[in-house]
Amino acid sequence: MARYNPKETEGKWQKSWSEACAFATPTDFSKPKYYVLEMFPYPSGNIHVGHVRNYTLGDCTARFKRAQGFNVLHPMGWDAFGLPAENAARDKHVSPREWTYANIATMHGQLEKIGLSLDWDREVATCDSSYFRHQQKLFLDFYRKGLAYRREADVNWDPVDQTVLANEQVIDGKGWRSGAPVERRKLSQWFLKITEFSDELLSALDTLDRWPEKVRLMQKNWIGRSEGMKFFFDLSNGKKLEVFTTRPDTLFGAAFVAISADHPLALELAKTDDALAAFAAECRKTGTAEAEIEKAEKLGYDTGLKAVHPFDPAWKLPVMVANFVLMGYGTGAIFGCPAHDQRDLDFARKYGLPVNPVVIPDGADPKTFAVGKEAYVGPGKLANSRFLDGLEVEVAKAEVAKRFEVEGRGSRTVQYRLRDWLVSRQRAWGCPIPMVHCPQCGVVPVAESDLPVLPPDDLEFDVKGNPLAAHPSWKHAKCSKCGAAAIRETDTLDTFVDSSWYFARFCDNKANTPVDQTATDYWLPVDQYIGGIEHAILHLLYSRFFVRAMKACGHLKIDEPFAGLFTQGMVCHETYKDKAGEWLSPIEVEKRGGKAFRKGTDEEILVGPSEKMSKSKKNVVAPETIIEIYGADTIRWFMLSDSPPERDIEWTEEGAEGCWRFVQKIWRLIEEAKLPPAGTPIAEADAKHPLRQAAHRAIAAVTEELAALRFNRAVAQIYTFVNAIGSNADAPGSVRREALETLVLLIGPMMPHLAEECWHALGRNTLVATVPWPKADFCLIKAETVTIAVQVAGKLRGTISVEAGADNKAVEAQALALEPVVRALNGRAPRRIIVVPNRIVNVVP
Repeated sequence: MARYNPKETEGKWQKSWSEACAFATPTDFSKPKYYVLEMFPYPSGNIHVGHVRNYTLGDCTARFKRAQGFNVLHPMGWDAFGLPAENAARDKHVSPREWTYANIATMHGQLEKIGLSLDWDREVATCDSSYFRHQQKLFLDFYRKGLAYRREADVNWDPVDQTVLANEQVIDGKGWRSGAPVERRKLSQWFLKITEFSDELLSALDTLDRWPEKVRLMQKNWIGRSEGMKFFFDLSNGKKLEVFTTRPDTLFGAAFVAISADHPLALELAKTDDALAAFAAECRKTGTAEAEIEKAEKLGYDTGLKAVHPFDPAWKLPVMVANFVLMGYGTGAIFGCPAHDQRDLDFARKYGLPVNPVVIPDGADPKTFAVGKEAYVGPGKLANSRFLDGLEVEVAKAEVAKRFEVEGRGSRTVQYRLRDWLVSRQRAWGCPIPMVHCPQCGVVPVAESDLPVLPPDDLEFDVKGNPLAAHPSWKHAKCSKCGAAAIRETDTLDTFVDSSWYFARFCDNKANTPVDQTATDYWLPVDQYIGGIEHAILHLLYSRFFVRAMKACGHLKIDEPFAGLFTQGMVCHETYKDKAGEWLSPIEVEKRGGKAFRKGTDEEILVGPSEKMSKSKKNVVAPETIIEIYGADTIRWFMLSDSPPERDIEWTEEGAEGCWRFVQKIWRLIEEAKLPPAGTPIAEADAKHPLRQAAHRAIAAVTEELAALRFNRAVAQIYTFVNAIGSNADAPGSVRREALETLVLLIGPMMPHLAEECWHALGRNTLVATVPWPKADFCLIKAETVTIAVQVAGKLRGTISVEAGADNKAVEAQALALEPVVRALNGRAPRRIIVVPNRIVNVVP
């Protein structure tokens, strides 16, 4: 018998799907819809195994839902603007457009080889003017609505990429792409007003019940709602200083007042204090990202001014300029209570300031309780705080707030950690911001009739800074308001803008407006979105903002972009190093006798731990190499079967070979079967044959697992079903045909090429891709029962009959209801109940 040969079959079936338009998006909106979308890739030139996992999960879901009768939208596109294209243009002397579109063509072909059920007619590339002209229109709408604006601000400057970064793009004090230490600069920049929706973005997280709790928590923390107070300190120079605090209850533990290096007071003092001016300049060498500032050494400069304690005129606090206080949060000024804030404690220890606990944990003596290296941030009651002594923290906060409000010294307020989204980038290969700077009119929007604003084709990328700003003619334009000579905005939009609304454009990528409302009303929100947890804050939060902004401008009617979110785990691989410590790729290594060697030599190689595949460690496996050896279905099956899809997975040759053997096993079952013609009825006597029961149990189980995205458990059900087919070799031909056809349809979403070849071998002339999903006959699904022994203190007291795999709580309840168990316990509640599923229950009295 011939082995299954994917090289012969996979291309054939991909062509058949294309010719049949099997995955074209339906335009009949009368049926229920299902929109499944995987996060689209950057066209770097090659897909990697991580892409394969992401897209296989989505493709399996799309095929399953299509078979169930849904109208399915399953599109693909390219997040195509970005710095790598500029680097390639500079290093390889090619245009970024040429480089990008060549990569798109390569990756398009690679994705097709995986057998993805994509509607390529919906394809978009964010670098194409047919896409970004609509993005420029959205920007103008946001501008008119007050959701886009320009202002001078402290920004994170990446000195290597020569561009501004949003706070979210600064990782451990370094640029998210370049890895260079970030600096702080003051520049005029464009912002999108995401803070307009701070409260809504936070409260709506509770409605996203199909999102991972971890992602919702990450967004909640990033938005960072905090209730606090703004109030004034009187200063020794006769002025007032407004501060913000979330802990007014700790005022009697105050040791200092701190202001930002960019606070107006600090700027004024620095005019006559050279040492302060130098300190402020040093502070600006760090970025504006909160995480970076938290990790930095806490530094301060004593201005010599004193702040009068609001509840004690004789109590004077030093006013310091501190590198951890930013103008962008609160008022740019705080008071420090070292005993109850770790940052303040570190600062106080460095500068010899007092540390006075005022919140005392229950059971501790206020006279002896002290703070060591760690601030006390737990619950307790106020002490050493005069009129607040003995109060709980929240009561004390309210009491301070009440007194300040009565005195007119301050008021309660709500602050958010979230900052407006800085979207200016000093790059040429990006979406131009459609604004001009007119000497007479100021900043003026480009006329919509002049959209799109295109980047020039003759850019020079070996210049310092932004090539658009250096271009001799492109930036010269006319003011759309007065017609005078003007200068184009040379900043381009952050590429995260490009990916914040592409899911809406997919609904109709040929619309003459940013979105077609009939299409978006039907298709949105996305029913199942799939991508990496690394996008929890950046992309996902920005997309949530974008739908709200688009709704405010009349483009959309939805509140959330993604009804369901699934974050798949990463694909990992062993790492390899030679004796010199250089990384080696898997294709450079071979294993013999339990050891690893450089391929074709006897040089032994050091095998390191399995880590996320990365180019830097060379532990990347190219999907085309795997497909060439095993076929696309093998790699798809591996991605679905090895572990729960939300967990990391390790790619191994042994695992791939195991999947390959299973592919061959299914093919043998089909090829060796001697079956009656398709459509042969099942005799009444065989209606409840065990193989029929196994087939319908498999249908019910696989359907349930795929619907819940438990792909590995669906795979396990397929293995069980294949074993049942093998053990029922003597089943009547019609029963066996039903079982084999069921098997083929069940593997259709997972191994589509193999399914089509098997379906054809079974005498069917339709495409599995267009065949309805099988339905279980629940009359045939008998719940298997097992008999379980019940012990009390290790002594057998009886047995119970339960469904196999029954819930532990149900088993416990049935065991405790046994009369001998009731007598043995004699009214006592059991201390512990141990359930060994399907085997035994042990009650510990």
